[in-house]
Amino acid sequence: MNTSIPELHNKRVLITGGLGFIGSNLAHECVRLGAKVTIFDYLDPRSGGNIYNIEGIGDSVEIAFHDILNFDQVSQFITDKDIIFNCVSSTSHSFSMREPWIDLDVNSKGVINLLEAVRRFNPGVRFIHIGTSTQLGKSQYQPSDENHPEFPTDIYSANKSVSEKYVLIYCRAHNLRGTVVRLSNVFGPRASIHSPEFTFNNYFIGLALQNREITVFGDGEQKRNVTYIDDAVNALILSSQEEKTEGEVLFAVSNEHFSVAEIARLTVEHIGSGRVAFINWPRGRKNIDIGDAVISNKKIKDLLDWSPKFSIKTGLGLTKDYYQSCLDKYFS
Repeated sequence: MNTSIPELHNKRVLITGGLGFIGSNLAHECVRLGAKVTIFDYLDPRSGGNIYNIEGIGDSVEIAFHDILNFDQVSQFITDKDIIFNCVSSTSHSFSMREPWIDLDVNSKGVINLLEAVRRFNPGVRFIHIGTSTQLGKSQYQPSDENHPEFPTDIYSANKSVSEKYVLIYCRAHNLRGTVVRLSNVFGPRASIHSPEFTFNNYFIGLALQNREITVFGDGEQKRNVTYIDDAVNALILSSQEEKTEGEVLFAVSNEHFSVAEIARLTVEHIGSGRVAFINWPRGRKNIDIGDAVISNKKIKDLLDWSPKFSIKTGLGLTKDYYQSCLDKYFS
């Protein structure tokens, strides 16, 4: 990974949700930078965890197969850490509408458990929480930034918005050292490419790798920022090392934005297989779609001198290279 971040030599790092897409890529990079990494993950299939995601670093990390909803277990593993990256999330928009109580538990109550454990037992730890661009709902102006009002259109996005506010409240009321990094349509190796319940562009990649049809709802003209995983990981680690990000919300997104239809076509082109078809919107999905979502990354660039390094074309090529040798591990 091409980064300008400092070494994490002997830093004690806890990654909740560390067997999932973002968490596992973060674990690989933290190990490479010299950190002592503990992964806290329940391997709930609804959250996309995969034990294969830590292939190559399994002997270098500690794994705690525990549940973020268990306060005692959370408290046990946060006490001696220097940095906590909260990557736990129930990530499906549609699932959150079918099972709102489960989404509420993971994306809201789970964050309170973490924050309260930190407040009681390790208030000096750096706490990095992942937010999402869909918290904003339908854009009132573009490019949208951290000051954009939030009107979420689905339960997942609403709970992510609420959990972000929990982090900021604990920072201000209890002087915790938290930062929120909002991500948008992250793609790359170690993702849950087998199911439409997770990030749509990773599902597109999974379909293309199987030479299957990618279905786009409607005309697919709604725009999205897409971010390669290495750029997202770089932003998360860099944010954890800078005091000036404490109490802040940052959008870490790519400079590029494309329509969903363009993302589908580029996926087929650079994976080298698959095809694109357009279908009518399924019942219920159109009602929660946010339309165009073009996001500004100016704040994180100005604050941290962070800038994305990977184009969608480069990222798709690297993603294809990764899955070619282990595709069966993501469809079993």
